[in-house]
Amino acid sequence: MTKLYQLLSLSILVLTLASCNFTENIDVQPDGSGKFSLEMDGAGLMAMAGDKLGEQFGAKNNAKAIDSTFSFKEIFDKKKDSIAKMSPEQQAAIKKMENFVMNIKMNPEAQQLLFSMNTPFKSVNELGGLMESMSAMKDLKGKSDKNNNPAAMMSGMNNTQLSFNYDGKNFSRKAIVDKNAINKIAADSTGMAKMIFASSKYTLKYHFPKAVKSVSNPDALFSADRKTITVEYPFTDYTENPEKLNLNVVLE
Repeated sequence: MTKLYQLLSLSILVLTLASCNFTENIDVQPDGSGKFSLEMDGAGLMAMAGDKLGEQFGAKNNAKAIDSTFSFKEIFDKKKDSIAKMSPEQQAAIKKMENFVMNIKMNPEAQQLLFSMNTPFKSVNELGGLMESMSAMKDLKGKSDKNNNPAAMMSGMNNTQLSFNYDGKNFSRKAIVDKNAINKIAADSTGMAKMIFASSKYTLKYHFPKAVKSVSNPDALFSADRKTITVEYPFTDYTENPEKLNLNVVLE
């Protein structure tokens, strides 16, 4: 289990230090249930790091590829004593993450480095609070070990309250931003970090059970049947201007 946690920590670390493309997927079924996933493509990092990255991710005996899947619940079960010491609010936030499953695929020869986190949902509305849940994980290993905690590494991206709403006709994604925290992140960011994130992208890709009548972002792309919309943003919008990713969709 320690190895799984280290693998998760390393995965988040390298993705925050290199040019990567992120895709936030929501697939809504006719009954309102569905699947949420966050995919991260680190092919650019693999092109630079090659086999050295494989060693960091545990590839041994000349292994050329890694394909590892594990659930957050596995980690939380092993960390139940630490979780029990958290506040009721933190424990509730952590619990929202336990159904997430993470998959890591790495193939140096194909210059492939893919990460995905996914979870089913019964209602789109229950996806609200995901950012707060990730932030709550920052103390999971204790204050002395925050630098190795994946959520702590991602904390600079979690200064928003994210909510989703869907009533069968209207869908919305809304971020309420902590302006002071966002401004501090922008001020503390190094020139190199900004250059890295400037070349990265954050994409929203949402599939609905009915055709889309209208979407608030004029740059949204539609599938042939208009049931899937895709909107691409510079990653700096996600980190420094999360409100730009707010979206309203009206279905037919």
